[in-house]
Amino acid sequence: MRKYLLFLMLLSISISSCAQTGKDAKTNANDTIAEMIFTETDHNFGVIQQKGNGTFEFVFKNTGKAPLIISNVQSSCGCTIPSWDKEPILPKKTGKIVVKYDTERIGPFTKSIKVFSNATNSPVELMIRGEVKVPEPTGTK
Repeated sequence: MRKYLLFLMLLSISISSCAQTGKDAKTNANDTIAEMIFTETDHNFGVIQQKGNGTFEFVFKNTGKAPLIISNVQSSCGCTIPSWDKEPILPKKTGKIVVKYDTERIGPFTKSIKVFSNATNSPVELMIRGEVKVPEPTGTK
């Protein structure tokens, strides 16, 4: 009977210490998490003239408690070129992803850009859309 009581006492002590360790691990894990929040994830250029400016900056903030590291940014096609901050973005600081669409192509477009990082909400999908038109010919006299 003593063995069983001793066993139950050790079991309850180990369970309570494991439960406490799990809580501490969860708290510590939250201290090492980055999170990126964009001010805008979908940008509509509207109508752009052929060879016009097809560049837009997506601005984000690291709202987490750890440095945010962007590992890759992929566009849905070669007509959309992304560039981004290669340095870690510290907590509460902002960064940007610059996207350039090739406005040589005529017609409507919708393109996606995926941002891969160490953030909890990775990957984040960004969208650009609009329509490229040929400039109206100017009248000559």
